[in-house]
Amino acid sequence: MRRILIVGAGQAGLQLALGLQSHGYDVTLLTDRDAQEVRDGRVLSSQCMFDSALRHERALGLDLWAGAAPRIEGIGLSVGGPDATRVIDWTGRLAAPAHSVDQRLKMSTWLELYAERGGRMEVRRVSAADVEHLAGSYDLVLVATGKGGLASLFERDEERSPFRRPQRALAASYVYGLAPRPDQEFPAVRCNLVPGVGEFFVVPALTAAGPCDILLWEAQPGGPADAFDGLRAPGEHLRVTLELMKAFTPWEHDRARSGVELTDAGATLAGRFAPVVRRPVGELPGGGAVLGVADVVVTNDPITGQGANAAAKCAARYLEAILAHGDKPLDRDFQQAAFDRFWAETGRAVTDWSNAMLRPAPPHAVELFGAAGRFQAVADRFANCFDHPEDVEEWLLDPGKAAAYLASPAVRG
Repeated sequence: MRRILIVGAGQAGLQLALGLQSHGYDVTLLTDRDAQEVRDGRVLSSQCMFDSALRHERALGLDLWAGAAPRIEGIGLSVGGPDATRVIDWTGRLAAPAHSVDQRLKMSTWLELYAERGGRMEVRRVSAADVEHLAGSYDLVLVATGKGGLASLFERDEERSPFRRPQRALAASYVYGLAPRPDQEFPAVRCNLVPGVGEFFVVPALTAAGPCDILLWEAQPGGPADAFDGLRAPGEHLRVTLELMKAFTPWEHDRARSGVELTDAGATLAGRFAPVVRRPVGELPGGGAVLGVADVVVTNDPITGQGANAAAKCAARYLEAILAHGDKPLDRDFQQAAFDRFWAETGRAVTDWSNAMLRPAPPHAVELFGAAGRFQAVADRFANCFDHPEDVEEWLLDPGKAAAYLASPAVRG
């Protein structure tokens, strides 16, 4: 029986552990917190899972909240003008619904499920030295967390990593009491682009006590919305969030006029990081190799909402590769090939799209956003890029392809 060690218990690490477990592999999972600590801790992220990623969870019997999580049927985009009004406002419909589940609820439940199924798990902090010590006892070591300096095992890929500094300062709040938009035809994630300030997202979600909304500011560093550093009290975090909504996205602030409150004491999160792509095969000092998983080696800003989705797809591709490889060595060549397939199918497009959205919108993108307000087909295609990010390479990122698409009969029906 193949022995596999997985370090990290997030979306990718747990999904992969549960998948391998279901196929009879001898899996050991290392994580720094047990299920109760995860459930009672601070929020781990913002997220929205789209259908192509959820299908991988369903295949393993892990999509446990489909009937409880608020149904997300579209993506809405608004662009704010200099007088805090909307110069662009439209909503595209998804071909299949999405949903968002608080990762504290999701990961704690998956940890319990893994244990109930007889999975071997150790709760402790892991360093690069620990991985070196353990690696010789396993056929494959997968690193699915960057904590404890583990990301340092993987060399930066300069060609795929254009940024050295964080491009956004992130601040998320999970809240109750946000009213629906009065003009909303169907439930949607709201994306608000405010030039010179950043982006503000509203995501219908599910937390442990029931439905809620995630408010996420992506502030341009040094700009007027970069205001969360040093805030320790959750109430202060929410107050600043609402003040920025009132100043820059008043149409979203109107939804909070009846009063919103945080879902719990751990319902806020703030920070910043630089997007980076690392080489997937990490070299250990003693000569062994370990395989990086998901955002350990492809770390993107959440501006396109792809983090958890890419993690699910990476875990699925690695699981498929391991199963197909049989009894052959899970060596460097195998590891590189497994990552290369994920990069070709998902990672490259997600990275290119996310990096493009962090830069000022080029003229062809502005034209596309404007056209989506006139032609529903354009709005719908943009919305479905969140489910199928590989499509951005066919129209959204290239000026020539964008012009050809806008001139095509598909736009006007």
